[in-house]
Amino acid sequence: MQHLHLILALAQDGSLRAAAESLNVTQPALTKSLRQLEEELGAALVLRSPKGVRLTHAGELLAARAASAIRELNRAREEVAWQQRHSAAGVALCVSPSAAIVVLPGALARLRARWPQVQVRVVDAVYPRSLTALRAGEVDLAVGPMPAQETAVDLRVQRLFDARQVLIVRPGHPLAGATTLAELQHAAWIVTGPAGGPGDPCHLHLEQRGLNSSPIRYTCESFSTLLALLPSLDAVAIAPAPFYKQHAAPCGLIQLPIANALPIVSVHAFWRAEAPLTAPASHLLDALAQEAGGVCYGVI
Repeated sequence: MQHLHLILALAQDGSLRAAAESLNVTQPALTKSLRQLEEELGAALVLRSPKGVRLTHAGELLAARAASAIRELNRAREEVAWQQRHSAAGVALCVSPSAAIVVLPGALARLRARWPQVQVRVVDAVYPRSLTALRAGEVDLAVGPMPAQETAVDLRVQRLFDARQVLIVRPGHPLAGATTLAELQHAAWIVTGPAGGPGDPCHLHLEQRGLNSSPIRYTCESFSTLLALLPSLDAVAIAPAPFYKQHAAPCGLIQLPIANALPIVSVHAFWRAEAPLTAPASHLLDALAQEAGGVCYGVI
């Protein structure tokens, strides 16, 4: 553990003196520990210069693993305390906009009713940032659509719910009465989330239908921003049907009566296969699954 904290302190502070101070040890003692660690691994871990030290490639690899190991040990301490005394414990998750709108509020209410002492940190993130944070051990769970290009061999995956996509516009939009995708081939679009994600019109396959690709004029990362922007824009947005029903319709936005079949988005929960979920994370996963299964979010 001392060696793990040592390499992380060097990575963060960039000097032997600063690292020694942050670890509350003398600089000679730190230098000795560093030399022992380099001898054990058979590799140089830092490069020294008049400006301080920086990690070698081997040092960077070790620092990344050290950070993950320390997080896992901290989680283990939390879980032992939880099992012994049901003391306060925390869980962190990345959540996509659709999951945040549809299942997260109810899942947190379920968790709070049964386990009020659990502290929850919610990170708004979409693919690929959500799974990057998950793999780095920064969060316990990630919740969002399954990316088409993601094999997820190092992750466990649980399907939560399906939701049909709908197209929405502001009241008075010139295309408010459109009934076919062909009428939208020259429309401006506002995309929620990443390019290629569920909110991108590329999933409508306009080109395969013999239509021109529509221009993307605006992008945003959250549905709250979409609700703020769309009423003042002549743009079309793609959103899950539950979001439209619960939030967009009450704001006065209009669902286009498109006769064409629109994509269905499947939202999943992800966690790391090699690291067992902590008790609080497992309880939150159960709450998410119960919330997703308790309401019909399917083909609507």
